Amino acid sequence: MNIPKSDEMVSKENYVKVLFNFYSNVLGEQAVETMWAEVVDEGKGIYKLDSVPFYAPNVASGDTILATYNPDEEMLTYKETIAFSGNSTVQVVIIDKSVATNDVRDALHALGCVTEKFNEGYFVIDVPVELDYQLIRSKLEELVSTDTIDYAEPCLSEQHRD
Repeated sequence: MNIPKSDEMVSKENYVKVLFNFYSNVLGEQAVETMWAEVVDEGKGIYKLDSVPFYAPNVASGDTILATYNPDEEMLTYKETIAFSGNSTVQVVIIDKSVATNDVRDALHALGCVTEKFNEGYFVIDVPVELDYQLIRSKLEELVSTDTIDYAEPCLSEQHRD
């Protein structure tokens, strides 16, 4: 596969940006999101996702994906997931505006999660495969019960399902 190279597409450290085009239940519309991925086998179009998706469903950090160059988009475009990492992605919206987003993130970091903040009031959680998701879910449910947050599980791995 001959993929044009540009500063926007390839960093110095063997990473590329991949475009995801999907329908977002959160936004209620067709959406696009770009994420960083590590090159695994450029010739075969295989990459390992290195970002936590803010909106894209059914993908998580560490997933191995297939992406091909789309001349209309002028960049690599996600086609399918070929190996799941076992990580999960959870989206969190802060309902109680008196609560700082980073305070909630800190509570989840203490449980072993990585989070990525989109803006004040919205962030995503990367739940590593080795964590007991029931501990994370308990904390999320506690925050829901106090009307602090609401959350969605757009990519819950087999390891983290009940």
